[in-house]
Amino acid sequence: MQATAYTYDPASRSGQVLLDDGTAVPFDAAAFDAGGLRLLRPGQRVRIVVEGSGAERRITLVTLQTF
Repeated sequence: MQATAYTYDPASRSGQVLLDDGTAVPFDAAAFDAGGLRLLRPGQRVRIVVEGSGAERRITLVTLQTF
């Protein structure tokens, strides 16, 4: 799934992405670390892996979108 980086806090390595429908979904340090990234800037296109649905939905991986 693709999304756009919305916020990122380098101290906690967590933030939020915006799905293409405008929904903001938070991610934690574990999801950020799983992608091997060192930095994320708002506006960057990212690829995410999501588990669960509804209120139980959570991001398990954030990495840069490559073509």
